[in-house]
Amino acid sequence: VCFAGDGDFQMNCQELGTAMQAGARPIVLILNNGIYGTIRAHQERQYPGRVVGTTMTFNPDFVGLAKSYGLHAEKVEETMDFPAAFRRAAQSPTGALLELTISPEAITPRQTLSGIREAALANV
Repeated sequence: VCFAGDGDFQMNCQELGTAMQAGARPIVLILNNGIYGTIRAHQERQYPGRVVGTTMTFNPDFVGLAKSYGLHAEKVEETMDFPAAFRRAAQSPTGALLELTISPEAITPRQTLSGIREAALANV
């Protein structure tokens, strides 16, 4: 199972072809928040409120991309839909990709971008 952000995944999405060729059957979970999250978090920590170049205006059709490589693929927009989608992904004989739509604020399981910014501003 691979967890990757939308920006992260685009840095090596061609590896889906390699996985299919090798019969690897990966399950890729793309956490699509529409930003380069790690870079944005560092910007908010160091230069709160002054961010540049981290919003991803255009993302590919991740589901379509995965299907073009022959993988099972779905877009999951509601948390309650995830368990069934993951079961289908795990049962796929080719591997799968699930695109999970999340908020840009959900930068880590325990931090939000706003929280990072507020903490940085409090230390200025």
